[in-house]
Amino acid sequence: MELRFSPLFSGSSGNALYVGCDDAQILVDAGMSGTRVCTELARVGIDPRCLDAILVTHEHADHIKGIGILSRKYDLPVFATEGTWQAMYNKIGPIADKNRILFEPEQDFFIGSIDVTPFSTPHDAAQSVGYTFELDGSKLAVATDLGCVRDGWLNHVLGSDAVLLESNYDPDMLKAGPYPYELKKRIMSRHGHLSNDDAGAVAVELVRSGTRQIILGHLSKENNFPELAMRSCELTLQMAGIVPHEDVQLYIARRDGTTGMFSISAQMV
Repeated sequence: MELRFSPLFSGSSGNALYVGCDDAQILVDAGMSGTRVCTELARVGIDPRCLDAILVTHEHADHIKGIGILSRKYDLPVFATEGTWQAMYNKIGPIADKNRILFEPEQDFFIGSIDVTPFSTPHDAAQSVGYTFELDGSKLAVATDLGCVRDGWLNHVLGSDAVLLESNYDPDMLKAGPYPYELKKRIMSRHGHLSNDDAGAVAVELVRSGTRQIILGHLSKENNFPELAMRSCELTLQMAGIVPHEDVQLYIARRDGTTGMFSISAQMV
């Protein structure tokens, strides 16, 4: 079976990712309205009524805005850590008890044939996680909202065939931009977000571990732009002797709509 995925939204104003295969349909986060999430799912041929679960990374508004309405409308289980549930419970409205699913970071579970492993991430949230998804030898990782590069989360992501990787801000744009000083400190902190420079360094390690698709995501609208994030990553890869778009395919996840459907399989080399 192929492991398919589609970034539906990726940015500071909202995030959602579809992951699926023949017997599992998963939504990771729903940081836009339920209507907008359903519209983008339809663009890639997914009926929200066929979803099996919503997985939550953390409780910030750009990741949970549409979770409550989607769960109630389509009777969807919502998976999150205990800390995330406590932090988001009053923000998303009532969820049926049977649809409130808790898990522990680092402990895997299955949705259909997909082996899901949540891993702890350094972010200013209650108990945030990223995810890896494995199917028949194929592996996808979701690594966004990361304050710094740490062996803990990086070890989970290394060896993935494809990675949605945060490239949130350009340091010079952030420093010169209009954000208040405290917000700038938060973004650049070890519990904030990854810069373009950080993303490039991680991309080098990923390619060396076998990754062949990297989708740069969660770009800041105010402190980054797609061409800059792409060029920064390309230059870092080239300095490491890696040929972008030959040794690894690079993409930018769109902020305001689907980036398209991607797929990986055990036969991918």
